[in-house]
Amino acid sequence: MSDSELEKAHRRLIEEIEMNARETENFTGRGRFSNAVMAAMAKVPRHEFLGDNHQGVAYSNRPQSIGFGQTISQPYIVAVMTDLLDLKPTDKVLEIGTGSGYQAAVLAEVTGHVYSMESVRSLAASAAKRLKRLGYDAIKLRHGDGYTGWEEEAPFDAILVTAAPETIPRALCDQLKVGGRMILPVGRQFSPQILKRGIKLNDGRVSFRSTLPVAFVPMVKGPKEEH
Repeated sequence: MSDSELEKAHRRLIEEIEMNARETENFTGRGRFSNAVMAAMAKVPRHEFLGDNHQGVAYSNRPQSIGFGQTISQPYIVAVMTDLLDLKPTDKVLEIGTGSGYQAAVLAEVTGHVYSMESVRSLAASAAKRLKRLGYDAIKLRHGDGYTGWEEEAPFDAILVTAAPETIPRALCDQLKVGGRMILPVGRQFSPQILKRGIKLNDGRVSFRSTLPVAFVPMVKGPKEEH
């Protein structure tokens, strides 16, 4: 696709995300996403996070395979998950599941303190190179087990998980600040999954509520060379 075609497709996608927000307000409580989130979605070039053979579908509002059994999330889902974190520019956020780096780049447009973990070494390495090339070299990226989080950098103001565990990892709850927000899909693959939003209470518990029905790849345990 030419640059002008990619730009037009990107604008259409932003309009579709705005429409999706209105359509799902009964689930999320948000009929419109914040200006900061929508500006990030409009700025990050999603086609840069997919191979050349997939540029024609880069701005389609659906997930795409990136290999190793992983996907780059549907743009609307990236937007709604980012919005549900209620990020401030000073917030420190942990992402579990770097993938190609697209969600991390969107987060980095909203806050300057992004930490991202990826369990597949090859994806972590390629994402690091891609993010640096695109100017997102402030993102701190690590190859490791997302179930254990990033303890030495905790606590975090927000945690976002881009793959579905069957149960919410305790370590991630522990690494959230009081008042911090967590957003993640929960459930088995090929079974009903629910996007949950949590807030950490003063007593150390994280109170979760359900939002959207979703479909994510499963969250895997342990750092992997390959899947």
